[in-house]
Amino acid sequence: MKQTLLKNGYIISMNANREVFVHGDVLIEGNTIKAVGHVTKDSIHDDADVVDVTGKMVMPGLINTHVHLSQQLGRGIADDVDLLTWLRKRIWPYESSMTEEEAYISALACSIELIKSGVTTLAEAGGHHVDALGKAVKEVGLRAILSRSTMDMGEGLPLNWHETTNDALKKQEALIEKWHHTSDERIKMWFGLRTIFNCSDDLIRQTKQLADQYGVGIHMHAAEIMDEIRYTKEQRGASTIEHLHKLGLLDENLLTAHMVWLTDREMDLVMLHNVKVSHNPGAAMKVLGFARIPEMLEKGIDVSIGTDGAPANNRMDMMDEMYVTSLIHKGRTLDTTTVPAEQVLEMATVKAAKCLLWDREIGSLEQGKRADLIIIDPKQIGSFPMHDPIANIVYSMHASNVESSMCNGQWLMKDRNILTVNENEIIETAQQLAEGVVKRAGIHLKERFLHVR
Repeated sequence: MKQTLLKNGYIISMNANREVFVHGDVLIEGNTIKAVGHVTKDSIHDDADVVDVTGKMVMPGLINTHVHLSQQLGRGIADDVDLLTWLRKRIWPYESSMTEEEAYISALACSIELIKSGVTTLAEAGGHHVDALGKAVKEVGLRAILSRSTMDMGEGLPLNWHETTNDALKKQEALIEKWHHTSDERIKMWFGLRTIFNCSDDLIRQTKQLADQYGVGIHMHAAEIMDEIRYTKEQRGASTIEHLHKLGLLDENLLTAHMVWLTDREMDLVMLHNVKVSHNPGAAMKVLGFARIPEMLEKGIDVSIGTDGAPANNRMDMMDEMYVTSLIHKGRTLDTTTVPAEQVLEMATVKAAKCLLWDREIGSLEQGKRADLIIIDPKQIGSFPMHDPIANIVYSMHASNVESSMCNGQWLMKDRNILTVNENEIIETAQQLAEGVVKRAGIHLKERFLHVR
């Protein structure tokens, strides 16, 4: 089996002891890490591919726990509006107007941006053309959990999205049969619940039953805005998290995105039931508010980091998200020690793997785990010198510092060049398709300044 040796680098393992191997090595055999640290010569095959990483950093690939692959062509269509306007007048018309081909190109474009910012694994928050998203992920080489944007009720839903609870569940079961554990185990399929606004109690209960039956997770937006909390209290008799608790949804296989508006009791319920949280700081600060992340971390809740979609955050850049995560909670708490750099790295690697129920295989560089890793070149003017390398990654580095990327033992990017698909062709196609889908969706943006043509 083919071997790759990464030699003489600064190896950030993220293992249980959080060991960093200075002048260390990583030996990869097939899709698996064979050894980390100081690799003995007798374990290296004569024909091994040796990559000298002297002066560079090697760490686990970043894990984005909440992203909308199909929204990439909609970057910029919903800036500076409130969430319900964003959703019902911009995003839903856009998404419901997409073709299979447009969703596929959108997913490819998003995947490329993710790879270039160090991501090797993503959790798709829910698209409608799931086969197109799966095809894109399969081709580009990322590890992914897919889910379908599932709704069976609610105000403002486009006509072509109307479906019964039974149909919504059957479509997801078919997708699990088709996509779960495919592409050399890189792709998994979970159940999706879009929001409490659009999911009946019956859909929520049955989703939980089926997720447990299939042994998979559930991905849901929850506690995003105050309007959601007011709606749920009026229509269901309790706040979102309290109501989901009554329905039996709160459990270790539930991944909740955003979780901005939580009471102390709700936070305790999340902790008690081992619910997973995806913190999306860029999107939250743009539309939702301050999530109480330091309090969640203090309680031992598993919190990870996600980018959300391109119309929400505009940047599918996990390096940026780590930086924002490190800053906004210091500002809210007025405590400079809040969410330090090492904790942010955990949220983007080992904690994220745990949130995706994938921590036995990914999230750290350890013997027997999958070979998902990135190589970082720290020698750029904006991130050098390095007095505190771990802090530099979070506070000083950019996507441009990510030099190379490997997922499941396959190189996805080398020297900033994407190897699995043609980046330039996708950029050109994406621009053409984006204009068409926005026009069909009837979205018209006002010019912000006087344009002279």
